[in-house]
Amino acid sequence: MNDRPVILSGMQPSSGSLHLGNYLGALGNWVRMQQDYDAYFFVVDLHAITVPQDPDALRAATRATAAQYIAAGIDPQQSTLFIQSHVPAHAELAWVLNTLTGFGEAARMTQFKDKSAKHGTDAASVGLFTYPILMSADILLYQADAVPVGDDQRQHLELTRDLATRFNSRFGETFVVPEAFIGKEGARIYDLQHPTAKMSKSAESDAGLIRVMDEANVTKKKIMRAVTDADGEIRFDREAKPGIANLLTIFATMTGRTTDSLVEEFAGGGYGDLKKALVEVVTERLGAIRTRTLELLDDPAELDRTLGAAADRANERAEATLATVYDRIGLLRRPR
Repeated sequence: MNDRPVILSGMQPSSGSLHLGNYLGALGNWVRMQQDYDAYFFVVDLHAITVPQDPDALRAATRATAAQYIAAGIDPQQSTLFIQSHVPAHAELAWVLNTLTGFGEAARMTQFKDKSAKHGTDAASVGLFTYPILMSADILLYQADAVPVGDDQRQHLELTRDLATRFNSRFGETFVVPEAFIGKEGARIYDLQHPTAKMSKSAESDAGLIRVMDEANVTKKKIMRAVTDADGEIRFDREAKPGIANLLTIFATMTGRTTDSLVEEFAGGGYGDLKKALVEVVTERLGAIRTRTLELLDDPAELDRTLGAAADRANERAEATLATVYDRIGLLRRPR
C-alpha cells in the first residue's frame, strides 16, 4: 500500500500550448513533487467547458496538454496522469457538494465575479458559477493531503476545506481536509510586455506570452522585445524595475540560480546581454519539451493508451470515495 501523502493538481486545456508561467509556476514543481508524493495530475477538461469552446479544438488541446505534462517530466509510471472527464465521479461528487454549498457562499467566489463582470452575468453559465465546487470534488475524491495551487486559487481551496469539514461534521469522517502547497520560487511569472500583470493566455496581446510550443525564433523575438526601463541598471527591484525583475526571476527559476548571482554576473552589462543569455536558457529547455511533445502527439493511440491506464487507477480510488459518500448521505446502493 502506498503510504505517501497524496497531492493533486491540474490545468485546463484552454489552448494547444502551455505557457512559461504554467511551466515554471506549476508544472516544474509537480515534476519535483512526484518523487515524494502519491501524485495525481490531470487535464481539467470539464472545467474548460464552463465557457464556450470548439469541440475539435478542445479534444486536440486536451491531448496536447497531457503530452506536455509528460514531455516536461511527469512520469506516467510514477504519477497518475489522467483526463478529468475520464473519471465520472468528478461530476457525481460535484452534485453532492452543490447541495451542501450555500448560494451566497458560491457567489462570493472572486473568480466568478471577475469573469461574469467581464463577459456579463447573463452570458456567464451556471457551470462557471459552480466551477469552484467541481474543483472541490476534484480534490476530495482522491483524499488529497496537499494541493499545489497559486495565490489566485487560495479562495477555492478554502471552500474545499469548508465543504470537507461540513460533510464530515454532518455525516461522519469521510474526507481528508486538504492543505495548500504553494511554492515560493517561480510562483508568479509576469507578462513580458506588461510586467506588472501575470503571464496569461487571456492577455490582450500575444507578444508578452512565451508558449511552450513556440518555435525558438518566436521565443527569441519575444524575449528580446521584452519591456524593461530606461536606466540601464541590472538589479532586482519588483516595484521600480518590474521588467528586469521578471527576466531575472525567469532566468533564476530555470537554472536554479539566485537572482543575486545573476545580478552580479550581468552587472555593468546591458539589458541586451541579459536577454541574449536568457534566450539560450529558455529555448534550450522549451525546445526539448516541444520536441518530446510532438513525438508523443505523433502516436495518439499510444498516448491515449497511457492516459486510459491512468484513468483506470484514478477511477478505482475515486469510486471508492464516492461509494462512501453515497452511503453516508443515504442513497440506496444499486444491486450488483
